[in-house]
Amino acid sequence: MLTELSLHPQLIKATHELGFESATQVQERAIPLILNNKDLLVSAATGSGKTVAFLLPILHRILAKQEEPKAVRVLILVPVRELAEQIEKAGAELAKLTSVNLLSITGGKDFKVQERALKRMPDIVVATPGRLIEHLANESLSLSALDVLVLDEADRMLDMGFQDNVLKIVEHCRNPHQTLLFSATLPSVIRRFAENILNEPESVLIHHHREQHSDIVQQIVLADDIDHKEQLLRWLLDHESYDKAIVFTNSKTLAARLDGLMRYHKFRAAQLHGDIQQKGRKATIESFRSGKVNVLIATDLAARGLDVSGIDLVINFDMPRKGDAYVHRIGRTGRAGTEGKSISLISQPEWNLMSSIERYLKVRFERKVIKALAANYKGPKKLKASGKAASSKKKKKPALKGKPKSNKVKKAKKG
Repeated sequence: MLTELSLHPQLIKATHELGFESATQVQERAIPLILNNKDLLVSAATGSGKTVAFLLPILHRILAKQEEPKAVRVLILVPVRELAEQIEKAGAELAKLTSVNLLSITGGKDFKVQERALKRMPDIVVATPGRLIEHLANESLSLSALDVLVLDEADRMLDMGFQDNVLKIVEHCRNPHQTLLFSATLPSVIRRFAENILNEPESVLIHHHREQHSDIVQQIVLADDIDHKEQLLRWLLDHESYDKAIVFTNSKTLAARLDGLMRYHKFRAAQLHGDIQQKGRKATIESFRSGKVNVLIATDLAARGLDVSGIDLVINFDMPRKGDAYVHRIGRTGRAGTEGKSISLISQPEWNLMSSIERYLKVRFERKVIKALAANYKGPKKLKASGKAASSKKKKKPALKGKPKSNKVKKAKKG
């Protein structure tokens, strides 16, 4: 129970009012370590309660220092704007009975307005790396009194190329401070990165990403080509049971095309990708959250940092190129003990990619056949032990060693 975690009474009261009856596994393990001022490396799935796991002890720490001069005490770095706004909102709800205030600093918003807000010294700044670097260069923000640095979704930040920016920001945090690194996955690049910025950290590993998502039915449907995939997508959105669905593509162009096609066929669809302006992205997410839109067609921008309840169907129109990306996509459903379904449309060029992801995650996807739209492609005729397609090309005969014998016919002597 959260009441057993020795937190400030006003925080406990707020959790009760918000309906938090018990602590999740990541909260039970991480909160005492954070309260004990330990650097932390946490691997936990999206939807496991990790945001509350770092916000509650951080708020407790700030409340214990209320008599000290006003300053930015906590910096939370995140990869995308949407996640920054969600953390700011969650923090404000938990701190509603206190005087602690949060501010999100992201691109796509007026720099001068942010500059004025920073002068009022928020206790917690939630920021994306690029915009924060701009404010540090402008000297509109000082991290000299920082107590806690949080890197949330660190794997995504590095995937997006923010490593150099994050390291520059870490250099500005000269005051002795606690560092908390949260990541859904722990590839070697994250482990090396953690070694550089964490000081004798404790590790909290909740459900390794290869073992999680037991509440999600994972299926594949074979497809002949992109036109066939579009027919399958329409069938699935017509016949599957869902409250909200996300359709993932690997390109912005395809997301826009499918959005137009689905709306033409009267689905309540919308698109979400990097070419959409911040105002439009925010409106789309709110429409999806409220149910006005129930089919979101998105690139991997939405695979992380999108906190919308009621998503019970994920369709991979394109198979993602990496196993971790697949994990993040399907992690939009089956959250907090609810059941979900993931369906991936697999054409012949995607078979080996799909097989690699199966092997990486140590799972076997269930084969789903839609009789009305059965594919001519039935999968590889021959499979390797790895599950990949065996090559049908005949192997060339090895060249003979030594001097080849002459096959010339000797001419007959003239008689």
